[in-house]
Amino acid sequence: MQALLSLSVALVAGLMLSRLAKLVKLPAVTAYLVAGILVGPYLLGQFHWSNANIHLGFDSMKDIETYGLLSEVALGFIAFAIGNEFRLASLKKTGRQATVIGIIQAVFTTLLVDAALIGLHFLMPDVLPLPAAIVLGAVASATAPAATLMVVRQYKAKGPLTDILLPIVALDDAVGLVVFAVSFGVAKALIHGEVHLLSVVLEPILEVVGSLVLGALMGFLFHFCERFFHSRSKRMAMSVAFVLLTVSLSMVEFKVGGVHVAFSSLLVCMMMGTVFCNVCDFSEELMDRVERWSTPLLVLFFVISGAELELSVFTSGAIVLVGVVYILFRSCGKYFGARLSAQAVKCDPHIVKFLGITLLPQAGVALGMAIKAEAGLGEVGHMVANITLFSVLIYELVGPFLTKIALQKAGEIRPEEKTSARGKKDVLGQ
Repeated sequence: MQALLSLSVALVAGLMLSRLAKLVKLPAVTAYLVAGILVGPYLLGQFHWSNANIHLGFDSMKDIETYGLLSEVALGFIAFAIGNEFRLASLKKTGRQATVIGIIQAVFTTLLVDAALIGLHFLMPDVLPLPAAIVLGAVASATAPAATLMVVRQYKAKGPLTDILLPIVALDDAVGLVVFAVSFGVAKALIHGEVHLLSVVLEPILEVVGSLVLGALMGFLFHFCERFFHSRSKRMAMSVAFVLLTVSLSMVEFKVGGVHVAFSSLLVCMMMGTVFCNVCDFSEELMDRVERWSTPLLVLFFVISGAELELSVFTSGAIVLVGVVYILFRSCGKYFGARLSAQAVKCDPHIVKFLGITLLPQAGVALGMAIKAEAGLGEVGHMVANITLFSVLIYELVGPFLTKIALQKAGEIRPEEKTSARGKKDVLGQ
């Protein structure tokens, strides 16, 4: 009963706040995140009816963790939708450019943040340990695909910048996983005095390659199963079933010899969507129906993400100081890394000018890296996690708005029009 009450309050709060956000021309994603803070353990979650042991919001971070499976499923649908952007027809136009930009801007951001934080370490060694500085540089490479996709969907953004943006955001995950694994291995070596080549080199490559192979297999199997149905409702039900199945399979971890094998659910679901959209002739209509079905789930995902934001990080002066430096240099790395690489591959002037701004949002992938660092690096990892939480709080609230501004300046968002329940297409957040 309590779980249903909390989820329903979260959904209503997110939707109602999106109405207010529309009045001040903020993206709906920002409204959902703010709604999460309101119903989270720092505000509404503090109020209880003691006699009935009922609370309207999420009363603790432990309570929010119980909804982790819902967030995993939502990310699966988001990644599946991003796979729709990798159609061969569009990849022939932007594939080479997206690959070059995706790799260069991620590596450039890591190097710039590493340089800034390592410099801060030598200036203030008691504030920031060297292993933490190295790991944070890798965390900086990650971009949040969820927030970016939702802004694109809400405003029906179309154009060269939008076409190249989503493939780059997706590629960020693969690059980020490899960069993080190397940095994590170096940090462990600095702390414990030993280097494990398997964890530094082989395991991240296996995770990326294994995720893509598993996703491709699921994509072909999904297409095979869909052919047995002609009803739209049953095809949509099969789509939902396969996203759930793929998310569950991507959570499997095992060891082969001394090598730890794991999968990235984002990469697996993205690859499944990519394969399915390129082999199925009715995929476009089906993807549109799945998008409509998953809307409430995605609203809940962002509200829960907002509730997870740890406001207590503002109480530590060291965390705020390092967090501000991290945010400034990560922002510079994303902007100038994207700008320079876009110029190098001769992109459209609007892409060169505005792409970097759209790459600022940061959330799920970065938090996953931070959790792994916290589990494996002790006190250093705890500091990495807190600084990441601080930056995610800022980026998630500001990033979607900046993405909207960049897409507007690039001329890829049309002026908003009034919509109704009888409109042709209901758009998330409108």
